Amino acid sequence: MSFVTVTDVFQSYGARPIIERVNVTVDEGEFISIVGASGCGKSTFLRLLLAQEIPTRGSVSIAGAPPATEPGLDRGVVFQRYSVFPHMTVRDNIVAGESLRRGWGRFFGAGAKAARARADDTLARCGLDHVADQYPATLSGGMQQRLAIGQALAARPRVLLLDEPFGALDPGTRLSMHDFLTELRAETSMTVFMVTHDLHEAFKLGDRVLVFDKPRWDPHDPNAYGATITYDFDARNGGIPFQSLKENTHVLQAN
Repeated sequence: MSFVTVTDVFQSYGARPIIERVNVTVDEGEFISIVGASGCGKSTFLRLLLAQEIPTRGSVSIAGAPPATEPGLDRGVVFQRYSVFPHMTVRDNIVAGESLRRGWGRFFGAGAKAARARADDTLARCGLDHVADQYPATLSGGMQQRLAIGQALAARPRVLLLDEPFGALDPGTRLSMHDFLTELRAETSMTVFMVTHDLHEAFKLGDRVLVFDKPRWDPHDPNAYGATITYDFDARNGGIPFQSLKENTHVLQAN
């Protein structure tokens, strides 16, 4: 049984269709990279997985549960713009991320000491251990993004959603964060969906690469149709298509 099931999902904003007839199943622990042109619904798809938005039609189910109507603790997210707690130190931001697993339960005594030690380990792996006692406002944009990624990973959600999380990082830091994410995946059964414009990154990190595009196009009205998944590549097998989507595309074109 698949862990994430997306069934015949459509999403429109008013009269403008964004995505249409999206169907995909994902096993627990898979890393799904999502690529495609700007404006073809990749970030919208992440928000639907997060349950930040409800689809116009269709359903998104995780672990066989009924479709969620709002974000829950089982889903973590890092959007393009970093979001951390400005009133907390860098270390406390990581501790706060872990506390999400406890329903914002606070750590006390030996538990608090152990949580800070785990936070310091996470910060070291993110390259932020030297600023553990500083506040986010003192960090560069790239450092704040690393903090946001570390905070989301510390929460150990069952599903992690990443919207171009490495775009603001320099090449060296980007590679170290690739390693950090890969190591964490090996330690957990976390399922990851990551939007990226970097094809090399998509195939390097992903088990599968989903391509969003518009199979139907009206040159007189570019917004007339929404996007869907046109290709599903198996990145573990030299980019061989994971499954054929031609039939789905032909149906869309016929309509």
